[in-house]
Amino acid sequence: MKPLIRLFFRTLRLVLAPFMLLGYRLTRPKGVVRPAAAQAAVDARTRKLALYHYPTCPFCLKTRRTMQRLSLNIELRDAQHDEAHRAALIAGGGKPQVPCLLITDDQGKQTWMYESDAINAWLNREFGAA
Repeated sequence: MKPLIRLFFRTLRLVLAPFMLLGYRLTRPKGVVRPAAAQAAVDARTRKLALYHYPTCPFCLKTRRTMQRLSLNIELRDAQHDEAHRAALIAGGGKPQVPCLLITDDQGKQTWMYESDAINAWLNREFGAA
């Protein structure tokens, strides 16, 4: 029975994935427009961030939408199709859950943040309009 349930959900994901990606592309928000110097400062701060995600995960889409709205240039790491990224996520964060934001501070300390709401709140707090 378990293999049948897995097959059902895999098939469902395969059928729904193109529609989810199309919906994401059609409803992407416009990014914040900053002066060039301010955007360069934001880009410098986002170089130490990486988002582990699945391309069609609804929670990952929610987080990527926030990144788009805030005009953030955060590296995306596909943990679904890239085994190296998946292994790094499990080794560093302890679980294969996405979305997961990897925050590396100036001293090299890594913080792994899970949950789309927590990630979005942090992004808004750090990079949102004052």
